[in-house]
Amino acid sequence: MNKIDSFINEKIQPEYRDIFIAFRKLISDQYPDIREEMRGGTEKYYGVPVYKLNKTLVTVSPTKNGITFNFSEGAKFKDKYNKLEGLGNKTLNLRLKTLDAYNVDEMKYYMDQAINLDSE
Repeated sequence: MNKIDSFINEKIQPEYRDIFIAFRKLISDQYPDIREEMRGGTEKYYGVPVYKLNKTLVTVSPTKNGITFNFSEGAKFKDKYNKLEGLGNKTLNLRLKTLDAYNVDEMKYYMDQAINLDSE
């Protein structure tokens, strides 16, 4: 079992795992050049999955209430779905609590922007 699979089993609440699994499938199917890695991890804080091309595009963090996708350049995104949250001048978050809330087209919309900004 690799580090990401271990992370899913150990750190993501069972009711939210399908959200993360759907995201991983999107990445492997649509964005094969994106690298999946673990970042961080200390005695006090566990590491989290990140998805990279040149820089980190998105960090995925489980919470007690769902999964948070933290887009590194999210403040520069257009947000026609009005789903991004946050007050940062750089990162914005997409928080999902159910698999029904996960929409492939919406995630592709955000990922495509992350990739375009990473390529500039």
